[in-house]
Amino acid sequence: MDSSVVVENIYLLVIVTLISVLQNAFFAQKVERECKKPDGHTSAFERLSCANRNCMDAYPTFLAAMWCAGVCLTQAPAAFAGIVYLLVRQKYFIGYLGQTCQSTPGYLFGKRIIGFLLLMSVVGVFNHLLRRYLGGGYKEYVETITNAASALLLIP
Repeated sequence: MDSSVVVENIYLLVIVTLISVLQNAFFAQKVERECKKPDGHTSAFERLSCANRNCMDAYPTFLAAMWCAGVCLTQAPAAFAGIVYLLVRQKYFIGYLGQTCQSTPGYLFGKRIIGFLLLMSVVGVFNHLLRRYLGGGYKEYVETITNAASALLLIP
């Protein structure tokens, strides 16, 4: 594959990654602002800190799955799933500010999106192996199915 085609095909993934970095900065700022309040370490600070830690624990897995799915299979559905994941992560973080049970739907939906990205990665690798060793190129069919399936992520 030509290197200019590879670079051309990763801009959406780069944009989603940069948005996720800004979201991480927003989360860190919220935790820092709560920490600097005069009443010290309140339950709100503990909840914010815990939500931030949980988001950061899943962050490397999300990035790896999104980039693998985008590079190995197709970029647009991977970037779309990445944007949906960031919205769900925002819902999880904000939900954690209230009752802990309010964050559960965001957590479960985020797991589903990471599973979708992982499945896209596996299909992309499998397609590459098929094309390389059996000479069959099913990538177009797989991309069509993946593009259609990415819309299913919006169903709760």
